[in-house]
Amino acid sequence: MGCLTLYTDGGARGNPGPSAYGFLIYDGDRLLYKEGKAIGDATNNTAEYSAIIAGLKKAREFGEKIKVSSDSELVVRQLKGQYKVKKPHLKELYKKAKEAESTFKEVNYIHRRREFPGQKEADALVNEALDNSTQTR
Repeated sequence: MGCLTLYTDGGARGNPGPSAYGFLIYDGDRLLYKEGKAIGDATNNTAEYSAIIAGLKKAREFGEKIKVSSDSELVVRQLKGQYKVKKPHLKELYKKAKEAESTFKEVNYIHRRREFPGQKEADALVNEALDNSTQTR
């Protein structure tokens, strides 16, 4: 198996507000796994980090090299070491993401616009999870 691609997205309605994440794991053009999950009230950045953490943990089942794609420029730049993580709640999530990342031989983070095909799919999973969670309240 070659390099996997992990498309991630997180969102909050209200920021903070009801939040969810979504991610898809691909090997080339083949979808290996997808997940969308409501995570309660949180910020948008918390949801973005949660998507990456959950996605990395699951992706480890499928391979050792991965490209992580996110529409969050802030989170991508933080994980690449280009921006400092200043907020205490994000520092803890950053640490968890780095722990999940450390189980891979190679990890590359890519910022993609939300219109990019894989990002659109991840966004749809977020919205589906949010819609389903508000219907059960």
